[in-house]
Amino acid sequence: MSRPRAASAGPHAVPGVPPARGRPAVPGAPPTQGRHAVPGASPEPGRHAVPGASPEPGRPAVPYASATLPPGRRAVLGALAGVALGGVALGAAGCSGVRAPAGRATPSPASALPRTTPWRPGPGEVEPAAKLRAVQVVEAIGAWPEGHGGAAAARSRVAALGLPTALVGQAGPLAPAADQAALQVVFAQYGGILSRSASVLVVCRQWTRRGGEVTSGGTTVDVRLSRGAHGWTVDALRPAHPGPPATALPADTRAALSDARITLPPAAVADLRSGRVHSSVTRAMRALARSHRIEVSVVRSGHPLDVFGTDRPSDHPRGRAFDVWRIDGHAVVDPATSRSLIERFMRDAAAAGSYNVGGPVLLTGGGPGQFFSDATHHDHVHIGFRA
Repeated sequence: MSRPRAASAGPHAVPGVPPARGRPAVPGAPPTQGRHAVPGASPEPGRHAVPGASPEPGRPAVPYASATLPPGRRAVLGALAGVALGGVALGAAGCSGVRAPAGRATPSPASALPRTTPWRPGPGEVEPAAKLRAVQVVEAIGAWPEGHGGAAAARSRVAALGLPTALVGQAGPLAPAADQAALQVVFAQYGGILSRSASVLVVCRQWTRRGGEVTSGGTTVDVRLSRGAHGWTVDALRPAHPGPPATALPADTRAALSDARITLPPAAVADLRSGRVHSSVTRAMRALARSHRIEVSVVRSGHPLDVFGTDRPSDHPRGRAFDVWRIDGHAVVDPATSRSLIERFMRDAAAAGSYNVGGPVLLTGGGPGQFFSDATHHDHVHIGFRA
């Protein structure tokens, strides 16, 4: 390793980097409007990173920066509720973001695309402005009305956001050839958050129409941002490339793909079908699904190759980790979500064999560096494996 490690941290800890100091709701943010929200509720006591704790292996943590939450909180019931994509149950929650701020996709006539709504960050976010900027560019490139497809039209939409039009050339699977496209952001998750740079993983479903044929799909885009004098701007897009499906899959992988208590977005489905995800991951998914309904955000593709802000390889691209953004219908980032639920889930993940469990709550016990908390993991639970 190129740098010494703190004795109490995981294998990639960065010395001298302070942990995140709490899960404060964003000042002035409206209360969650979903069924789990408590109007006017403040973040639950105890749901804070502990001062002096070591961050996730290699993920430098920064104190939470305050920001004004963009207006608008919209409930999401899911895109084409009840539709199955590739044998994985999407369900009503499968196409939603954090229950209130995510967009909503509703069924349309057979030859039409579902109606969607923009995803917006909710209370409890570390950097809502960074997430919003990342989502806006993905929505601008990945959705267009009849007659407005193609790179030139996409560049016009990106330019209207005040962002570099060269981003369109990096969109890859986000911009397929089609007459019309609709896009629903499932969730926007931190891949890493530092004081002046960020990675936001925008998980999305997409529907395209060519002639009278509608195709459903989607991807995950690692949106890289930097903070300047005028706020966050987008520097690069790195869409997921899961690889082709394998000719045969292990039994644990097949079982995870068909488990109705495990919701996987399109890129994660493709990851499992590629055969490049270790059985330790799929076994843990199934073990956790016996006690919880889990909604996965990221498995292998669409995640930074290195732990953000370091030169150390992440477990995700090696098929040895997965992230969960919602547990039993409760978003991890939502201040109204029970601290005890998240604690129990994190301990269940450790019991399922994970050597490296990170989330918004710093737990005691476990092996050296087994539990960690930092700003990046304010919005999801990371579950990593050695093999």
